[in-house]
Amino acid sequence: MAERRLRAGIIGLGVGEQHIRGYEADLRCQVAILCDRDLDKLSEVNARYPGKVAVSHAMAVVQDASLDVVSVASYDDDHRAHVVAALQAGKHVFVEKPLCLTSSELQDIVDHLNRRPDLRLSSNLILRRSPRFIWLKQQITAGRLGVPYYVEADYNYGRLHKITEGWRGRIPHYSVMHGGGIHVLDLITWLLGQWPLEVAAFGNRIVSAGTTFNNFDFIVSLLRFESGLIAKVSANFGCVFPHHHNLMVYGTQASFMHNERGAWWYASRDPVESPVKVDAPYPAMAKGDMLPSFVRSILDGSYPDVTEEEVVRVMAISLAAQQAAETSAPVKINYPVLGPRTFSRERVT
Repeated sequence: MAERRLRAGIIGLGVGEQHIRGYEADLRCQVAILCDRDLDKLSEVNARYPGKVAVSHAMAVVQDASLDVVSVASYDDDHRAHVVAALQAGKHVFVEKPLCLTSSELQDIVDHLNRRPDLRLSSNLILRRSPRFIWLKQQITAGRLGVPYYVEADYNYGRLHKITEGWRGRIPHYSVMHGGGIHVLDLITWLLGQWPLEVAAFGNRIVSAGTTFNNFDFIVSLLRFESGLIAKVSANFGCVFPHHHNLMVYGTQASFMHNERGAWWYASRDPVESPVKVDAPYPAMAKGDMLPSFVRSILDGSYPDVTEEEVVRVMAISLAAQQAAETSAPVKINYPVLGPRTFSRERVT
């Protein structure tokens, strides 16, 4: 008898369309159902990928007994409801960032994960797949940077219209840290293998003043780590600048600089000695590139590129940064307790 393929459904066909190729890069996986509330978008994407069931209601995906996996690529304020419903239905979940929007929503998701330790959950924190940042992590892990003591990471969105005109601006209390800055929060914790203890932050909405957007369009935060490391992370949605992720990492033996002009490795304080140009490509990744490792984690019992604990923890950091910006006071980061996972190879025969 031939083995049945892992069956996936996708909720939201904006960035979610790119999930299709990500899942089906593993021949053992098949995207069976596509969902979007916009009927024109649903018809358009379904025409590009014939043979898949098209539905307009998210619960039709979640409740389909033939599915093993649900991708949540809906609007940010729907994520928690769709993630929890999928977990309750016994589905593995891949979710676009942010996982959720409030601390209570995060705890709700963690509670459901703890009830189903056999289910996998991961998120599309895609900067981990950029060859340039993979190269940097290798250098840090090998000790070539020495002891890291300061990091600067800027999420320069450069797409002001998306918060002043698009759906983001219609979400009450939309957070640029959750919606974008979380990418570089995840990047630095992944690169360094450390988790911050507390965060101080400030925000403003000078660029979007006079528009219907009523939340911070810029947030800058300072993170303190147990090792003494300090990191500055900003989410800059209103910048007059192309979309880019700036990164500086300072260590006791070397420094790394990445900006819109390229990347360099500094191994000397001598101004005469030139830095080494880093040629590893950036960004050189696609939105669906995290999916193959997620599929393997379900079918082979391996770890996905981003584990459940990492998804939960980086969300907790982002929530604390948003709170710090709103209160203009430092916030101790509260990491919810995620119990042991008991995942094993999925049987889909």
